[in-house]
Amino acid sequence: MAKVMNSRDWGLLVSLSILWGGSFYFAEVAIRDLGPLTVVAGRVSVGALGLLAAVYAVGLRMPASLAPWRQFTTMGLLNNVLPFSLIVWGQTSIDSSLAAILNATTPMFSVVLAHIWVSGEQMTPNRIAGVGLGIAGVALLVGPSALSGLGDHLGGQLAVLAAACCYAVAAIYGRRLGDHPPIVSAAGQVTASAVIMMPVCLIAEAPWTAAPSAETMWAIAGIGLLCTALAYAIYFRILSSAGPTNLMLVTLLVPLSATGLGILFLGEKPGPEVFVGMALILAGLAAIDGRVLGLIRPSRAARSSRRRHPQE
Repeated sequence: MAKVMNSRDWGLLVSLSILWGGSFYFAEVAIRDLGPLTVVAGRVSVGALGLLAAVYAVGLRMPASLAPWRQFTTMGLLNNVLPFSLIVWGQTSIDSSLAAILNATTPMFSVVLAHIWVSGEQMTPNRIAGVGLGIAGVALLVGPSALSGLGDHLGGQLAVLAAACCYAVAAIYGRRLGDHPPIVSAAGQVTASAVIMMPVCLIAEAPWTAAPSAETMWAIAGIGLLCTALAYAIYFRILSSAGPTNLMLVTLLVPLSATGLGILFLGEKPGPEVFVGMALILAGLAAIDGRVLGLIRPSRAARSSRRRHPQE
């Protein structure tokens, strides 16, 4: 039976969605001055430095044997190198709104793949319906106009969908890293990603010829320290306690968090379709979580029992 998340898991998931919501903005700023591979290399390099410092600051150490680093490298490829590169490259031809909608398909991939590969993560009608409601809610939340370009720039759209699939596979594979503290797993996979990406960007894009602005450098720092280092420390904590399918619900929450922040801090005034989208996302999450339906079903069963066995 799939795991049901507790209040701490949901709190961590919301926090992760807020951090990852900022990554689309930071990436859009950074690719104005830098190539997509350079943005990814900068992101994982800054994130690796932050995570390694955190590991040693709390008195832990990175593994000395080769086997864990093979796992970290595989996880880094699936969770960072491939999806980050695909999304940033995709955003060179599609806007961040459409990228967010396509990225929200991650739970659908996760539900299907976990059903095949993970014991206790079976596909259920509730989960499928919940993911469908969530994706519909994201589309409304971001705005129907974002879908107007669907079908144009097909390469960029397929790239973001491929990234969503990579995230789902990574969440399942990441269970193999459960022998390590979450902060160590996070540092290992991001460090391996940096080792892979740095020579790739140096050869492919010659980043020393670029002239990034101060805004771009701040964007790289933000996407590295907040959206990568801190986010992955939370990611592995959720993975260990709630499982891969629940973890991937974060992609439904990312647009919801971004909209909420815009209302709270930027004074944005959304239209009624935004609140309908929020309601659909919340309904989808409730269906996937199962506890609300679990409360309703016993109540119906009790009423049915009373009708069959009325009191004397």
